[in-house]
Amino acid sequence: MSPQRRALADQHAVHDQVYGAIRQALITGQIAPGRGLSLRSLATTMGVSPMPVRDAVRRLVAEQALAVNPVNKRLSVPSLTPSRLEQLQQARLWIEPELAARAAARADPALVKLLQEIDVRLDKALSVGDVDAYMAANHEFHFTLYARSGAEVLLSMAGGLWLQIGPFMRVVFGRVGTDSLPADYHAIAIAALAAGDGEGARAAIAADLTQGMDKMRAAVEAMT
Repeated sequence: MSPQRRALADQHAVHDQVYGAIRQALITGQIAPGRGLSLRSLATTMGVSPMPVRDAVRRLVAEQALAVNPVNKRLSVPSLTPSRLEQLQQARLWIEPELAARAAARADPALVKLLQEIDVRLDKALSVGDVDAYMAANHEFHFTLYARSGAEVLLSMAGGLWLQIGPFMRVVFGRVGTDSLPADYHAIAIAALAAGDGEGARAAIAADLTQGMDKMRAAVEAMT
């Protein structure tokens, strides 16, 4: 590979890494709603030039995960209105249970074991009230499961929905606490996967999503 091609490949790698890092920060709620950001501050925090940050932000704005204030050009997470929340919940209930059902048809003991290990970490985070660890493990659980579905289009759509909901999920659980989630639907989903029960996995994930989104709706309504 020529030096020019190698430099171009390195540049693309940096752009992808920056996009991935900001995306993960949104999904796990590390970028809080209402907090203004600038390209310069993001670039400084990540130790990169503004160029890859600008490219990443452009992509995330197109995915409706970030919004740009037309007056001061600062970035923020878009507001979550009751109507937008209802649409996000409906979309998640269309897509994510279907991914779980498809994953059940392709599940094997290794996947079941991996999900059990992630769920142990998730339960530990719940027990000590560690919201950050809970958010990270919860995302890892769902997308480890969904990735087994073999449905790339649906998987991409689910990722876009989590981009939009992650910051608010973090705020809600930061306020009400992780101990407000009594039903362990992840364990039910794992049992369904072990049995190859697609409809059982579908129902468990649908119940899990509904439980979390209901908490979010109550919080949004309390703030309006």
